[in-house]
Parts: sequence; structure tokens; C-alpha cells
Amino acid sequence: MPNAEQITQTVNRYLELVSSGTADEIAELYADDATVEDPVGGGEVHIGRAAIRGFYANVENVKGKAELVTLRVAGHEAAFHFRLTLDFGTSSMRIEPIDVMVFNDEGKITAMKAYWSQADAVTL
Repeated sequence: MPNAEQITQTVNRYLELVSSGTADEIAELYADDATVEDPVGGGEVHIGRAAIRGFYANVENVKGKAELVTLRVAGHEAAFHFRLTLDFGTSSMRIEPIDVMVFNDEGKITAMKAYWSQADAVTL
């Protein structure tokens, strides 16, 4: 099982890649059979690395900045609140989700759920 330091490093790397990485780089953090539900209750669950890569491809060319607000690691899971500012060129938006991630013994993300709704998105 990964330790708290390894999980913390992966969460920080995830936030770095969400800001300025590629969909391939983000998908590489996930296990082959991982799931992503973003937002929870708001759409489909993406299953498998290829589907997860496709999900992140939708935002890989958007300029963003992710800032960690708080992180809690317990066992093989992490919950964290972060602030994501997206720059679309003519407008900007800030979203403040709370993500929950589960990790396998190799330190790969096996499940990610993002808790946010349109009420958490603010046009800047």
C-alpha cells in the first residue's frame, strides 16, 4: 500500500497536470481499470484508462491553475479541496471541487470522484 507521502505526491502531481499537463500524462496516474466520476451525479462514469484519457482531453488545451486548499490522507484514500481557475481566452471560471481518490498498492489511482456542481463554478 502506498504511504501518505506517496499519495500526497500523486495528488500534487495530479493538480500540476490538471493545470498544464496532457491528457496522456494525467491518465498515466490511473490504474488500467480505474473509474472517474466528475462531477458525482452529473454524468457518466468513465471506466478504464482510455476513457479517462478521453475525459481529460476535453480540457487539456485550456489554460488552468490549480491550487490545493486542503488535503487529508487516510489509509489508501485521499480527499482534497482545491481551487481550479480556467482561462478560456475571452472569459475565466473558478471551480472549487472536493475530490476523493482511492489508490492501489502500486500507488495508481483506482477511483476518483469529484464533488462539485454549477453552484461551485464562478465566472470571473
